[in-house]
Amino acid sequence: MSSKTKKVRDKWRSKSWYMITAPPYFGNVELGGVPAEEAEKLIGRTIDSTLYDVTGDFSHQYLKLYFQINEVDGKTAHTIFKGHEYSRDYLRSLVRRRTTKVDGLFNVNTKDGYNLRVAVSAFTLSRVKTSQEKVIRTIMKRIIKEKATALTMDQFAQEMVLGKIASDIYNEAKKIAPLRHVGVRGSKLVLQLAQPKLAAEQASSA
Repeated sequence: MSSKTKKVRDKWRSKSWYMITAPPYFGNVELGGVPAEEAEKLIGRTIDSTLYDVTGDFSHQYLKLYFQINEVDGKTAHTIFKGHEYSRDYLRSLVRRRTTKVDGLFNVNTKDGYNLRVAVSAFTLSRVKTSQEKVIRTIMKRIIKEKATALTMDQFAQEMVLGKIASDIYNEAKKIAPLRHVGVRGSKLVLQLAQPKLAAEQASSA
């Protein structure tokens, strides 16, 4: 056995396996195991998954989820929501000829001090006027901002990923033009503006 092969085996032997779990607001679902020499080296690592892995609903395979390890307790690695996005194939399947795609990109701050960049898309049944696009985008912005201001990070992530926010936008925007689909097609945690517990306490006392 070469010394190189022995070193590789020894390196793997020195690693321990840790089970990664989704945040409590996604049911603490087990997302799989990951090896590491030291638990501290897992902190900050981003793990990708799908909504199907969390809900068990096969129709949710199109939505990718990203979680970041922020704490290790024994052999369990806990995570926070880092973002999500539609799969490329699913996004491509939503595009139709002679229709309009209305996009909106917004930066929002949640009630407990998290800053996220959120991308929303609306797909119409037929082509619409530029003025209608503008109104639909305004509706997107208002609802996204209102939701973020009223909800904590975990509540906002749930409503965003599970379709509640998209449904609210659809119900208002369909009054402007017939719509085929509205969805929050992507999000990214940009910055934690404050300590969550502190921000929550300030919000509740306000």
